[in-house]
Amino acid sequence: MTSGASPRRVRPLLIALIFLFASAPAAAVPPAPKPATVRVLLETALGEIELIVDVAHAPVTARNFLRTVEAGRYDGGRFHRTVTPENQPDKKEKIDVIQAGVAPGQEKLDGPPIPLERTRDTGLTHVDGAVSMARDTPDSATSDFFLCVGDQPSLDFGGARNPDGQGFAAFGRVVRGMDVVRRIWRSPAKAQALEPPVVIVRARVLRGPE
Repeated sequence: MTSGASPRRVRPLLIALIFLFASAPAAAVPPAPKPATVRVLLETALGEIELIVDVAHAPVTARNFLRTVEAGRYDGGRFHRTVTPENQPDKKEKIDVIQAGVAPGQEKLDGPPIPLERTRDTGLTHVDGAVSMARDTPDSATSDFFLCVGDQPSLDFGGARNPDGQGFAAFGRVVRGMDVVRRIWRSPAKAQALEPPVVIVRARVLRGPE
């Protein structure tokens, strides 16, 4: 006399188990994570500047900038301003930056001003090579941006450069081309206006997340 289940009983059980597993819904594949940073290349008349744009920590500011790049509105744009120790005599808190904007006539295509993402909240500060948005009052930035030459802590939240103390919205940094940034910074200017402006021949997103 044998022990255990007979082969006749085991076979239907195996068939039932196979059918159960075969008919079970496949596990959902999680979506690929969105990139934390995106690289952008600025091809200027004086050379290339490559940026990392931090979508994870400054999403509103970063996406606004990337939309402007992808719309081609920085193509033909200008680095139009340089701020050096010599050309800001009325400022107690001095800074070193260069500022750029969209191509002439493209300003009318700017969307509504974006909310200010403060460095207090993003953790992105105005270190050497930082890219940040130009603004007047808080929540007024549109498409003009600037690049820092050296560390500029007075542009962070609580800094004294702007009387409102809210600072500016850093959203990335230069990873290649700081020599070009400094060349633009040292270019001829009348007061703070570059003469002639340095043309942005083309701005484009470099695919391939960090």
